[in-house]
Amino acid sequence: MLSFELKIMIHEELQKLERLAQQASQKLQLLSEENSQLRQQLANATGTLEQKEQEIDHFKKQIKISNIVDNRPVNSEDSAEMSELINNYIQEIDQLITYLSE
Repeated sequence: MLSFELKIMIHEELQKLERLAQQASQKLQLLSEENSQLRQQLANATGTLEQKEQEIDHFKKQIKISNIVDNRPVNSEDSAEMSELINNYIQEIDQLITYLSE
């Protein structure tokens, strides 16, 4: 049989291990919560970035249209892109008119 002192030492070591396990569990919980918060922040930042990129694209298109309207020289790539965009708008308007006529 184990001596009484050895039993006490084993019991104390088990208590230390339980405390360490509890601390590790709490730390894991905190890190998990922090990870979740950081993921949410990243998702928000990504959404904001995408929105800002769309706004920039919109402003670029407005500038191109303004340049065309003001008869400023526009490079051929921008001109072709705007022509395609305008044609797409015209097709959409034609489809809406056809739909509303029915």
